[in-house]
Amino acid sequence: MALKNKSMYAILGILSLSSGTGYDIKKYCDTVLAGFWNENFGHIYPTLKKLLEDGLIDIVSGEKNARKVEYRITEKGKQEFDAWLLEETLLQPVRSEFMLKLLFSSSRPKESVIRMLNDYKEIHEKKLEQYLQMQRDLEKGIKEITKERSRFIKAVLRKGIISCEGTILWCEETIKDV
Repeated sequence: MALKNKSMYAILGILSLSSGTGYDIKKYCDTVLAGFWNENFGHIYPTLKKLLEDGLIDIVSGEKNARKVEYRITEKGKQEFDAWLLEETLLQPVRSEFMLKLLFSSSRPKESVIRMLNDYKEIHEKKLEQYLQMQRDLEKGIKEITKERSRFIKAVLRKGIISCEGTILWCEETIKDV
C-alpha cells in the first residue's frame, strides 16, 4: 500500500474551516496543531500546488506572489477529506532523539544526564503553560470557533496538557533515580 501524504489532509482540514493563504495555514499549524503536527513552508506550498492540480482546492483570489494566494477547499476536496476521516488510523512509530540519547547515557556523568532531563522538563513546562493559556482563551470564547468545534479543540488540548504533565512527572522521577 502506497504511503499517503498526510500533510494534504492537515491542509484540507484547515481549509475546510476557512479559506486562507499558505501563510495562514502555517500560522494555524504553529498555533493550533503545534502539539501534535508540524508543517513548514517548504512542504506547505508544494502540497498546495498538488492539491490545486488534483482539484481538491481552488484559488479564491491572489496576486502573482504565491504567498498572497488565498485557497479554499472544493467539493471534491471535502469528499476526499471526509473519506480520510473515516479511514482506520494506524499507529505511528514514535521517534524521539531525547529518548534515544537517554537510553545510551549510562556512560555519561550523572550531572550531564540530570541537566539533560531538567532541560527536557523545562521544555514541557513551557509547552504546558502554552496549552493552559490556549485552554483559558478557549474557555473565554472565541467568536470564530463554534461550540461544537470547541469541544474537539478542548479534547486535543487536554491530551497535550495530560501528556506534558506526565512527562514533567516522569522527568522528576527519573532525575531522582539517576
